[in-house]
Parts: sequence; C-alpha cells; structure tokens
Amino acid sequence: MPRIQDILTLLEQQIPLNLAEPWDNVGLLLGDSQLEAQGIMTCLTLTEDVAEEAIREGANLVITHHPILFKAVKRLTTDSSEGRMLLSLVRAGVSVYSPHTAFDSARDGINQQIAVALGLRDIQPIRTKPQSTDGAGRWGQFAFPLKLAELLKRLKEVCPAEQYTYVGDLDQTCKIIGIACGAAGDFLPDAAALGCHALITGETRFHACLEARTLGTALVMTGHYASERPAVEELAQQLQAHWSPLKVWASRVETDPVRFCL
Repeated sequence: MPRIQDILTLLEQQIPLNLAEPWDNVGLLLGDSQLEAQGIMTCLTLTEDVAEEAIREGANLVITHHPILFKAVKRLTTDSSEGRMLLSLVRAGVSVYSPHTAFDSARDGINQQIAVALGLRDIQPIRTKPQSTDGAGRWGQFAFPLKLAELLKRLKEVCPAEQYTYVGDLDQTCKIIGIACGAAGDFLPDAAALGCHALITGETRFHACLEARTLGTALVMTGHYASERPAVEELAQQLQAHWSPLKVWASRVETDPVRFCL
C-alpha cells in the first residue's frame, strides 16, 4: 500500500500548491504523511458528520476542498464542534489535506472542468499566473451564441442544484462566458473587461449583483456547493482509478446546507 505522502506527491503534480491564493491555508493540515494509506475520502467541507463517516468507513486520509484550521486556533477542546471533530480525527489517525484555491486554479481544476463540461472553446484563465494555462477563474466561448435561459439549462447538467439565482434577461445573448467557482463575485470586473457576456459563480454579494446589472453582464449563481461539489466527486474517481487497491469515495453524507422554500 502507498504511504499518504505518495498520494499527496502525485496529487500535487496535478494540483500544484503554488497556485493557491496567498491568504489560503493549503496542503497537509493534520496528520502523519508517512503512514500507510488505508482509504481516502474526498469532501467539499469537513464537518462533524463527514468526519464521523471517514472514521467509520476506514479512511485515514480526507481530502477536503475547504481547509480546516483556516483561522488561528488558540485552544483545542471538545467544547467546540471543530475541536471535537479534530480531536476525533487525531485519535483515529486520520490525516486531512486541502488543495482549496490551488484546485480552483489548476489547469484541470474546478473552473476548467466546468468550462469543458459546458462545451466552451479557447478556454483561458481570467487572472493569469506565470504560465498561461494556469491561473484563477476561466473564460471561453461557445461555438454559437445562446440565450441566457439556454445557458442556465445547460449549466444545470454540470452543476446540479435545486435552483439558481441570476442577474440579467433570460433572452439576452451569451457567447463569451466567465467562470469562477465558490464565492467569487470579485471576478466580475475582470470578466466584463474580457468581454464576457455572463459570469458563472457560486455565490456573491448583493452589490456585485447591482454591478452586474450596471455592466450589462449576466451573473449566474449556482450556489457555493453546486459549483464545487462535482469536482470533489471527480477527484475521488480519479484517485480510485490510480490507487485501485484502496477504497476511495466522495463523502456520501455531505449535503448542501442551503435549502429553498416555495
């Protein structure tokens, strides 16, 4: 069986951590990388119930998109949900790794996957890093323009969600599309400057919605979970294909915490 470090070394070839934003907290955040890997679970966010699943099902490596220990921790006790979760993971010998914004920006990362699945062409980063194939966000264009209503329908096949919110006219024409998963409304001016007719993101502030209306750029918000969870599932499939002797899966108990009323 491979060591945890063997898995992380291969993962970082696909998702280089130097692509992460300066404010981020990525890499191995908890555990011993020299232990033999027994099972791998991926998830979007490591919560108490997700951690219990990993322990119960025998994973000793959790790859979570959203980092744990994102803010400084002054005490680690069972008085908080995070403390209880971390202590249970430590007792069970579970390591925790997060690629976060490096995964967003990698050449085959989350934004690239959405762009490809939508059928965009000439895909490039919205904010370029040293190499043109690496960078934050993505933008590209359809072979033929389509209405915003058609874009929403196509996007629901890629990022399934109960419902989306959007800014714009359902009849407006969209050909050049920007993508920035998660909470990325700050990419709107960049996307507009590149000539994007629409920006797809997970969630954003109200004032970004007002700005989109002023710019005349459609803004589609799939929900944070819907914009990133499919890539977590794909990552589990890729890891399972490479490390076939190991049990690898995307968390089955994780769900979107956001609900909609009629």
